[in-house]
Amino acid sequence: MNYSVAVRALCEFSAKVGDLDLRFTPSPTAQEGISGHRRVMAGRGEGYETEVSLEGHYATLQVRGRADGYDPQLNRLEEIKTYRGDLARQPANHRQLHWAQAQVYGWLLCQQRKLSHLRLALVYLNVDNDEQTLIEARWSAEALEQFFNTQCALFLLWAEQQLQRQALRDQGLQALAFPHGQFRQGQRELAETVYKAVSTGRCLMAQATTGIGKTLGTLFPLLKAIVPQQLDKIFFLSAKTPGRALALEALQQVMATGTQGALRSLELVARDKSCEYPGTACHGDACPLAKGFYDRLPAARQSAQAMAVLDKAALREVALAHQVCPYYLGQEMARWVDVLVADYNYYFDQSALLYGLAQANQWRLAVLVDEAHNLVERARQMYSASLDQGQLLALRKLKPAGLVSALERLNRQWNALHKDQIAPYRVVEGLPEALLKALQHCVSVIQEQLNQAPTGIDPAVLQFFFQALQFIRVSDLFDEHFLFDISTRPGPGKRALSTLCLRNVVPAALIGPRMSAARSVTLFSATLSPQRYYTDLLGMPADTAWLEVASPFAAEQLQVRLVSSVSTRYQHREASLAPIVELIAEQFGRVPGNYLAFFSSFEYLQQVSNLLESRYPAIEQWRQAPGMDESQRQGFLERFVANGQGVGFAVLGGAFAEGIDLPGTRLIGAFVATLGLPQVNPVNEQIKLRMARLFSAGFDYTYLYPGVQKVIQAAGRVIRGTQDRGTLLLIDERFAEARVQRMFPAWWAPQQK
Repeated sequence: MNYSVAVRALCEFSAKVGDLDLRFTPSPTAQEGISGHRRVMAGRGEGYETEVSLEGHYATLQVRGRADGYDPQLNRLEEIKTYRGDLARQPANHRQLHWAQAQVYGWLLCQQRKLSHLRLALVYLNVDNDEQTLIEARWSAEALEQFFNTQCALFLLWAEQQLQRQALRDQGLQALAFPHGQFRQGQRELAETVYKAVSTGRCLMAQATTGIGKTLGTLFPLLKAIVPQQLDKIFFLSAKTPGRALALEALQQVMATGTQGALRSLELVARDKSCEYPGTACHGDACPLAKGFYDRLPAARQSAQAMAVLDKAALREVALAHQVCPYYLGQEMARWVDVLVADYNYYFDQSALLYGLAQANQWRLAVLVDEAHNLVERARQMYSASLDQGQLLALRKLKPAGLVSALERLNRQWNALHKDQIAPYRVVEGLPEALLKALQHCVSVIQEQLNQAPTGIDPAVLQFFFQALQFIRVSDLFDEHFLFDISTRPGPGKRALSTLCLRNVVPAALIGPRMSAARSVTLFSATLSPQRYYTDLLGMPADTAWLEVASPFAAEQLQVRLVSSVSTRYQHREASLAPIVELIAEQFGRVPGNYLAFFSSFEYLQQVSNLLESRYPAIEQWRQAPGMDESQRQGFLERFVANGQGVGFAVLGGAFAEGIDLPGTRLIGAFVATLGLPQVNPVNEQIKLRMARLFSAGFDYTYLYPGVQKVIQAAGRVIRGTQDRGTLLLIDERFAEARVQRMFPAWWAPQQK
């Protein structure tokens, strides 16, 4: 069996040596790189060939790729690289990798065109000033062939292991049975539709009530589809840690069937959650796990590949055993596993690792997006950026060497933007070009300093640098789907300070192509209605299929009571406190047990909680607090013991309003004292205007749909299985409105109180 590998992937596997070193960063964006390549090629003479397609073989290994450019007159093959900063400070092992790529391309060209020798050139383009540096060497075909064979031999040992493992994996997958023997009600329909979608190459939006086992119901059919659909990878993407945990648990259940010893899965976590030396720079002079990283990587990779499920703990164990960085070992192993479990940003973000790898390696993908109702807001955040003038003021007071004049120039342009602004908030049409130029100049100066003395940069300068970079990159995307707004506040003396925000409001044009790039993407959630809202904002392909799974739950299981005698609007908040406390106490007295009470803010939550405590001290209660870490959140959930009695207070839309599982008597009811609508403020009002202009649905797209979706998610905590029974009190006069009730799950039978 042949194994095919791209030139870049081959060299990244076989030719990387020495330290992990991120000092010569950040590199230009992909778009800047493409543009830079074109500018270099445009300046070459007549007859210059671009994107030269090449292919060759070593034993059973097929090597393919496209060389950047070839000049037949000079007999010179060029490998073009874009960069920022001082090229003299480029780490030696970076350039060694570039030479390796050029040499492999060189042999493939010599073989294809029967050349006895060849000139190879590395062409480095500084994207900030278009300065080109050309480094050239002459090679014989024999020397290039020898280098090619050495790299291929190193890779082929690994490739043969992969082929053997994949053959065993495929046998196991073809024999794979559903781990639980029988599907739950609705779970089979979901699984069959997911399988159908990937088989026909379509995307799917699936709305299925909480508790039917959506995670396993979507993963299982894709595992069965790996062989017939020749899938390279399955990505399971989640917004929160509990979603990843459920996916890893489902994969463990699959492994427990005994047929899947050769399947490989990996959990990717954020760098700050996997770093062993927080605050340390990622290079060999600062971090011991970066020193000699690529020299120890092959052994670490071999050990990691032996593990079926590389979750965060398992990956860390392997990494530390071989003294390599867990985060970057995870990035390497992403190339060699079958299923990846990660946060949304790993595929949908502007510089997403998994999307970049998929494009570079032309992977055939199936993507699952867990709790997909979260993707709209998360995608907006990924493609937004803000800058605060208070941070600039603090930076100017530091008077960082070499940066003072650049910061002063930026501050002048910044002040010019809001000097005549009367209202504290306004939206500006078009981009502030003069400010962007001044900002780019600051970035270039800091980049130069980073290249010269990476360990000597003040953390405040570094923080500003990365925020400025994000602002510049988002500005390149700016169109009618963004708002540029300026918020002012009083500053020192009589001067005002402002915050600038490039605010994405419709991410469709940015993440829609990510949907289309996969063989199939399945978005699933208990709340994906109305369909057009998510289709419009997420850029789903026109032929996306829709599935609404009938609920396995009956109306008798959940008593839904609408309390329309209370208003939770902000202006009525004070008057609502006593009635809500009485409702909680009355329900708790009638049916003692564990309840969750949801409110629109921590302040509101605390007011009701305090009053309940003073009037009914015998009712045990516990509260969500702002900024709880994972252990504190776990402690909150552990209070919900089977047959327990008490009330947990939480914020609607927060950590306890979705993605948690409290089955049976661990939770028997919920109070939702808010319609969940986003706050009415100048920002949301501007978003409403833009939604009205683009979709003729300003209020619904900005307030109603996101609000009611949060309510339904929170309510979904109560009934988790077909044996569960519970009560839901929806407290607000607006729950009586027909347009709100139309969004309720079909199996609910709400009663007016």
